[in-house]
Amino acid sequence: MIVTVTLNAALDLTYRVPSLTPHTTHRVTEVSERAGGKGVNVARVLAALGHTVTVTGFAGGATGRTLREHLTRTSGLVDALRPVEGATRRTLAVVDARTGDTTQLNEPGPSVSSAEWSGFLAAYEELVGGSGVTAVALCGSLPPGVPVGAYALLVRAARAARVPVLLDTSGEPLRRGVAARPDLVKPNAEELAELTGAHEPSRATRDARRRGAHAVVASLGAEGLLAVTPEGTWRATPPAAVRGNPTGAGDSAVAGLLSGLVEGLHWPDRLARAVALSAATVAAPAAGEFDRSVYDDVLPKVTVSGKASAA
Repeated sequence: MIVTVTLNAALDLTYRVPSLTPHTTHRVTEVSERAGGKGVNVARVLAALGHTVTVTGFAGGATGRTLREHLTRTSGLVDALRPVEGATRRTLAVVDARTGDTTQLNEPGPSVSSAEWSGFLAAYEELVGGSGVTAVALCGSLPPGVPVGAYALLVRAARAARVPVLLDTSGEPLRRGVAARPDLVKPNAEELAELTGAHEPSRATRDARRRGAHAVVASLGAEGLLAVTPEGTWRATPPAAVRGNPTGAGDSAVAGLLSGLVEGLHWPDRLARAVALSAATVAAPAAGEFDRSVYDDVLPKVTVSGKASAA
């Protein structure tokens, strides 16, 4: 069983409009609604790949109830979200059908009390300390009230339980989380530059490893992934850029990396899967989904170059 943690879960709304023009009225041609937040997106993709996933984090209010109803409709997902007094946030993606561009609006999330955070931490430690957990993914932003060092605590708890842990966040939570020595971090280029101060991806990725991460996989957008690991260094590139909604593409890459880890795949195969899933998510009409036909088409065409480290 894989555990995904989404401390700032969301109800994702996607609007499609013929053309997005500022300062005008728009007629929405299509609306979709999904349970969201980075870890929830990761969990949905993992479930589609055949893995059983426990989803934990926070949910509250009417929006939180709707989010949990969506989770119950997805085979392979176990709802272990913790209730909070505040209301779960919503995110709105507006997709311009003419250009394929997406405009994203994200609410801040509920204010979490110290008692609610303490209750979550105790439940999380019990969950990852139990039998059958094969990996943990810690994903996304922190809602108001959660301490900035939260991910560092969660990384240490997973490591104490000898469970591999992946961290996908940004800013100060990433800096503190990396220092707790997660097995894998997956920043994008901007997050990596903010963490290390270096804008050249190879240098920045190596520096992130020196700061504590066991392995670093940097997302370079349409250019694919760069992985620096104890086993070697690789670059994975998609065959061509895919137009569409990029919301959730990085989360699908996380699902590819995590599923490859628990299945024992070699790094090049993990990276190829992650790149193909990311492309297939961009091609999907709704946030947090992936197009299976695009995934099957792209996977054998992903180019992975690099070399393994000397034994």
